[in-house]
Amino acid sequence: MAEGVVGILILKLGSALVLEACRLGTKQLYHEASALGRLFGEIRDIKEELESMQSFLQGAERFKDTDNNTANFIKKIRGLAFDIEDVIDEFIYKMEDKHGSFAAKMKRRINHIWTWRRLTSKLQEIKLKLENVDKRNVRYDMRGIAREDGSSDTHYRSTDHISYFPKEEHLVGIDENKELLMNWLRSDLQQQSVITTVWGMGGVGKTTLVAHVYNTVKVDFDSTAWITVSKAYQMEDLLKQIIRGFQKSDLKGELRVDIIDMEKRNLVEIIRDYLRGKRYLLVLDDVWGIDIWFKISDAFPTNSTSRFIITSRIHEVALLANGNCIIELKPLEAHHSWELFCKEAFWKNENKMCPLELNNLAQRFVDKCNGLPIAIACIGRLLSCRSPTYSDWESLYKELELQMTNNVILNVNVVLKVSLEDLPYILKNCFLHCTIFPEDYLIKRKRLIRHWVAEGFIRETEHKTMEEVAEGYLYELVNRSLLQVVERNESGRVQSCRMHDIIRLLALTKANEEGFCKVYDGMGSFSAEKTRRLSIHSANIKQLTQPTELTVRSIYVFSNDLTIDSLRPFLKHFYLLSTLDLQGAQIVELPDEVFSLFNLRFLSLRNTEVRNIPSTVGRLQKLEVLDVYNAKLLALPESVSKLRKLRYLHAATVPEINIKGVVAWTGIQVPKSIKYLTGLQALRLVEASSETLCHLGALTQLRTFAITNVQREQCADLCTVIMNMNHLVSLAIMAISEKETLQLEELCLPPTLSKLELGGQLDKKAMPRIVSSFSDLGNLTLLTLAFSKLDEDSFSCLLMLHGLRGLWVDKAYEGKRLHFNAMSFPNLRQLAISDAPQLNSVVIERSALQSLVQLTLVDCPELKALPDGIEHLRTLEKLYVRGASKELTELFQWNEETHESNENLEKIGHIRRVTVYP
Repeated sequence: MAEGVVGILILKLGSALVLEACRLGTKQLYHEASALGRLFGEIRDIKEELESMQSFLQGAERFKDTDNNTANFIKKIRGLAFDIEDVIDEFIYKMEDKHGSFAAKMKRRINHIWTWRRLTSKLQEIKLKLENVDKRNVRYDMRGIAREDGSSDTHYRSTDHISYFPKEEHLVGIDENKELLMNWLRSDLQQQSVITTVWGMGGVGKTTLVAHVYNTVKVDFDSTAWITVSKAYQMEDLLKQIIRGFQKSDLKGELRVDIIDMEKRNLVEIIRDYLRGKRYLLVLDDVWGIDIWFKISDAFPTNSTSRFIITSRIHEVALLANGNCIIELKPLEAHHSWELFCKEAFWKNENKMCPLELNNLAQRFVDKCNGLPIAIACIGRLLSCRSPTYSDWESLYKELELQMTNNVILNVNVVLKVSLEDLPYILKNCFLHCTIFPEDYLIKRKRLIRHWVAEGFIRETEHKTMEEVAEGYLYELVNRSLLQVVERNESGRVQSCRMHDIIRLLALTKANEEGFCKVYDGMGSFSAEKTRRLSIHSANIKQLTQPTELTVRSIYVFSNDLTIDSLRPFLKHFYLLSTLDLQGAQIVELPDEVFSLFNLRFLSLRNTEVRNIPSTVGRLQKLEVLDVYNAKLLALPESVSKLRKLRYLHAATVPEINIKGVVAWTGIQVPKSIKYLTGLQALRLVEASSETLCHLGALTQLRTFAITNVQREQCADLCTVIMNMNHLVSLAIMAISEKETLQLEELCLPPTLSKLELGGQLDKKAMPRIVSSFSDLGNLTLLTLAFSKLDEDSFSCLLMLHGLRGLWVDKAYEGKRLHFNAMSFPNLRQLAISDAPQLNSVVIERSALQSLVQLTLVDCPELKALPDGIEHLRTLEKLYVRGASKELTELFQWNEETHESNENLEKIGHIRRVTVYP
């Protein structure tokens, strides 16, 4: 996708030209000024040439698969664009290398004169090649491809109105198989082990069917887990994945063990001991061979009621099922295909009906999808972004026709490829970037957005930060069915997503062809030549040959066993590296080579063992993201103040055993010079100190701020500091201990705040004034209070917070009674009360908590009855009670002799999942 490469390059050329005015306006040596002037002139000429070419490339992309001349032209342009980028990156690298003594700087300036001349000569050669390509292709118009007046953002702008939070994927044509699968899982409870299998070609809807059934029946089991099996799985990793899967449903904490360094034998014993005597359900999704089952089956005890669902594309794997418990999923029938298409293409219309004038053309689109839901969803969403006119739809259909074959699988790929090519170049870059993640990897929203920003894909707008713009791009990819949402948070925002296997294979092919990214999985020989991004999925990098060119700009590591020593040669060679993501790697300290990467914009040491960052980090003056979350770091060096472009600094540490409470995190000590990092958007988690507190007020651009170890006498200064942070969206204030009082009467919060965490005692007399200030925050949706010492009167002040969607009260309530008045918390979806030792009564009036989905009551030993009025909560789906009194626990018990439930069970009969532990 040369268009995407050229688009980003034009922006980079513009940034380079900004340096012209800055540098030429300073005192320089005569020869230095002359050499720089010629170099800037060449940069300006090439930028203008690429701008004239950009709109043509957008049209040419559609023909490159059916026209060799077009394909060859685009390939040459892409190669030349990479050559230009290499020159520009080296130029900026040299220009901004300012470390060292005065003598060293002067010596460098003299040497740079020759560098500027060499780079000028290189650009002249490239410009000549561009002109020759231009002439050979008759000014780029080999097939009469019209230059388009609109930019490549045309289609993107036309979809601005699309909802950021679409409904779950439409389920069509699964009712019969759903009932069949549910019956197999629920019937014959005396049969201890049942294996059911669902098989069919990729994209036919196996995972969608099983996920729907899994979410419906998991309430019937003591423990459940969903495991997606990698094609290149490792035995120990798979067993660890199974343990982590069951840990998610382990509400009693029986499976809280450290499994990082465990061997297979110990892992098998842990699984077997945990599941013994339980009724459990395990899903193994996307299994590629029968050997997997035979290797892990020893981990499952024989004296338990177990249910297994296996999905696969392989018929041999499907034969693992008991008896006839096999479902073969086939492509959708014609009427179901049409139904799904209409729901996707016309999802904005209330009736989801196809206009009569588009019926015939729409049916032809559906026919091209061969009944595969993934293809129907993609083409439907693509058409929903187009104007619903016959001419617009017919134009897209002709593009499909040009590339169709007699092969069903290839035709499905054509459908998906057209969806990809319809993306504006910025979205194409964001989409192809998702190929760095391993197959079936759970992609976290925040991590993905930070990658995109660091890669230079995102540009700030007048009213939005780069992170906000990037989040909009993420939702656009979701809306187009190119990414699948896995989790949403309490506010409905995407928390994690995943790329479908079929779409990922297509994207990988594209990324490789375009030199965008290569993935190293340790299988066979491999070269990182001619690629901008290298994603490493294997610790065995002996097969990874070191390239002779400086093409790689980003390295992403997804192998926990990879050591930093094995990467040293690559770090030394790729000195223009801009992104280095080492999350989860086996790293104790960083080598010196890292701090010579002056072009570095993104550095992640998340979940590593790094204990110290040396003062040489100050040399990384382009760094925008420093992520040392859950490393072993305790303090940052003074030189961090030199990182003036830093936007994101996350440095909290998770304790060994993370019991409840927001104050369980360990912060990091920052120097007073932190005040110079005025561009910071996020700073989490800082240890409060008298020396640094007043300097934090200079960080006025912060969107996220978290501070811990706050003492009572520091609160006045802290309130003053926060008053300067007018853009805050998320704020966490945690006291030095649970007995410390947070004096927050003077706290003035910005109207932009949506998430607030307070960990420490609150003055009861000041509580009305504090909460009153919260009520003015129209965007506040999430509130966590810990150790606050609330009573009935002070809690009642919270009832005026009508915008809340999530409320967590942790060891913060000392009253005996909780009363929810009519109309209180109308938008609250999650409510959790924990460690309330005196609470003995909860009253919920009719029309209170009318949006509540989940209610959690933990460690309330005096609570001996169900909340009065719980039957009014018709939206409630989950009730979780733990550490309850004996009397309350007995209320949930079924009478085994009479097989009759008591009236308390009838009150909660509408709740889909009820979990109670003494």
